[in-house]
Amino acid sequence: MRILIVEDDPTLADGLTRSLQQSGYAVDCAVNGEQASSMLRDGVYDLAILDLGLPRLDGIEVLRRLRQQGGRTPVLILTARDAVESRVQGLDMGADDYMIKPFSLIELEARIRALIRRGQLGSNIPLSCGRLTFDPSARRAYIENRALELSAREIGVLEVLMLRQGKVVNKEQIMEALCNWDEDLGDNAIEVYIHRLRKKLECSGVRIRTLRGLGYLLEAHHGE
Repeated sequence: MRILIVEDDPTLADGLTRSLQQSGYAVDCAVNGEQASSMLRDGVYDLAILDLGLPRLDGIEVLRRLRQQGGRTPVLILTARDAVESRVQGLDMGADDYMIKPFSLIELEARIRALIRRGQLGSNIPLSCGRLTFDPSARRAYIENRALELSAREIGVLEVLMLRQGKVVNKEQIMEALCNWDEDLGDNAIEVYIHRLRKKLECSGVRIRTLRGLGYLLEAHHGE
């Protein structure tokens, strides 16, 4: 899952980025409205967290342009503007949620999960393949009733494969789901995560096949 944080306060932006990355999200940051508008136009995001008091272009204008261009990215406004009129304007302009600073990080992450559930392929419903179940809202995987111990990156790779089970997923698609724009994730790292997942998914009734030159395929497997 990929999130765009639009925040001109570097301390707050850095803190949010670190917290969300620890929760397994890929995070990009924009520090002004023009940059945010460009990134939302050119990138694919599961959620945008948008401040309103931005330099160069106000957050409301960023939101207006996004919706005018047909962008459907869920937007959570995170701002110090607490007047009712500001809330109404933001929601009427197309925001999906509105939070006031200062805020509870726990509540923010809960709202993020709720918005992503609504926006991602009906992902409030757990995904299943063989005896493996993946819960996108909790970001947990289970073999029958046993929770798997997975790193944030392993969860990210598994999520991509589960969402596209039965279809080939190439390394570029996995990198796009996991990487920040300023982060380098090489082919070897993807192969390591796939190798670890294969070991942890033994006895799950699924397998990850490598199709040389094409990518990876997750499918139900009933043994040889």
